[in-house]
Amino acid sequence: MKKNKMKKPLKLRDVLAEKLTKKEMESAPNSFDVIGNIAVLEVKEELISKEKIIGEAILSMHKNVNTVCKRAGEHSGKYRTQKLKIIAGKRTKETIHKESGCQLKLHIEKCYFSSRSGTERLRIANQIKEGEEVLVMFSGIGPFVCVIGKNSKYKSIIGVELNPVAHKYASENVNLNKIKNCEIIEGDVRKVVPKLNKKYDRIIMPLPRTAEEFLDTALLVAKKGTMIHLYGFLGEDEFNDYKKKIKNICKENNFKVDIKELVKCGQFSPRVFRICVDFEVV
Repeated sequence: MKKNKMKKPLKLRDVLAEKLTKKEMESAPNSFDVIGNIAVLEVKEELISKEKIIGEAILSMHKNVNTVCKRAGEHSGKYRTQKLKIIAGKRTKETIHKESGCQLKLHIEKCYFSSRSGTERLRIANQIKEGEEVLVMFSGIGPFVCVIGKNSKYKSIIGVELNPVAHKYASENVNLNKIKNCEIIEGDVRKVVPKLNKKYDRIIMPLPRTAEEFLDTALLVAKKGTMIHLYGFLGEDEFNDYKKKIKNICKENNFKVDIKELVKCGQFSPRVFRICVDFEVV
């Protein structure tokens, strides 16, 4: 008796091949991100007239997706938000994203959030030892706070976020996930962190591109043995120079550090990666 072969899940380009011309297929998207029940993708300028068809193709493929948005600009401004245009499905940009046992509520256009960093957030949570006091700078809607809260034996967590909308969602998410011994503070880390009057066992700095500019602030609440996780976007040829830069900043602030690891935790563009540098104050 022959076994039934399982059907391979359809890829977006397979579905679009039936709806677009061969010429249009040269510019067709082949991937997209899913945040909660919202899909987000790039639509090239030459396919703008077909964006609704592309959006509806995604809806037909994924029953858990209710809304499809296209990126309508780069991440910009002090809150690193991105303009999005709904091209198919329900007219909403608010959703609840599920990750590592957490529910994360957010407005995808008014808050910065990367669903691609879920594995990285869990990697950090799994490093946290029982009784650690943790500071999350640039805490956004609280993904690090909630994932740590659900997946580690921390003692306390503080999150600091400048964007008032993201802060509101972070407060909701802490309550939604029943995270205890946690405080979410709205404000600029340069003003808030020096007033915390405490030294932390672990400091997380998930602000790609400019996090190292705030390292002097993080060191104000560091002590011997503090682990710091600092994020950035780098080309592979920049890795060694970046590690030297971190060591120099720490030295200028009278701190010596031991760099444990530089982890690739996502690809931003060809040969450019989202990275995390894990280092310990010694």
